[in-house]
Amino acid sequence: MIMIKRLLAVFMATGWLGGVLAHGAEPLYQNNFEKTEIDKVPEDFLIIDGGFAVKQVEGNKVLELPGAPLQEGSGLIFGPTEKEGLAVSASVLSTSKGRRMPAFSIGLNGVGGYKLQVSAAKKTIELYKNDEVKASAPFEWQSGTWTALKLQMRKGKDGVWKLEGKVWAQSGKEPTGWMISYDEKEEPTAGRPSLWGMPYAGTAIQFDDLLVEPAK
Repeated sequence: MIMIKRLLAVFMATGWLGGVLAHGAEPLYQNNFEKTEIDKVPEDFLIIDGGFAVKQVEGNKVLELPGAPLQEGSGLIFGPTEKEGLAVSASVLSTSKGRRMPAFSIGLNGVGGYKLQVSAAKKTIELYKNDEVKASAPFEWQSGTWTALKLQMRKGKDGVWKLEGKVWAQSGKEPTGWMISYDEKEEPTAGRPSLWGMPYAGTAIQFDDLLVEPAK
């Protein structure tokens, strides 16, 4: 994470990154927390529940949800409000403790919308609509390593909205295809992207590199 942020700083200083963004890759929203004060959260965040705060970890700022007290429904919303056509991604780090493991997710379409969740204890990733599981796929989470999550919603054919997700170890390569999907036949309600954490292991969950961009 630290090296990635340093490289981005170099690219911005040289104008290289700006050239890339000018060719259609400009994100709709991004936040790596480097401009946020310690023990605060960005002003555009709306916390639903949980003690989220930006922390300095080994020279890198991250958004942290503490491991205790455990609060069901700890989450927040951020970024633009849309019904469809968005892709949200983030990096997440946490650890297991004995047989206890965390669960964490990113979402679209607001608090009651859709979520891509890593359910580490079940060795799965899951797609939720509100609190209902709509799809699942196997995934072996690695404790103590950064995990990347990406979720998108796009309007398909014949009145169907396609929800697609993928999860991978940040140190590896992003999968070329989507690992899990769900076809929504009911028109979605507009809402903002979201982050959620359930620190069942009693250890903190850290979030970084939030990105919202057009769905592809």
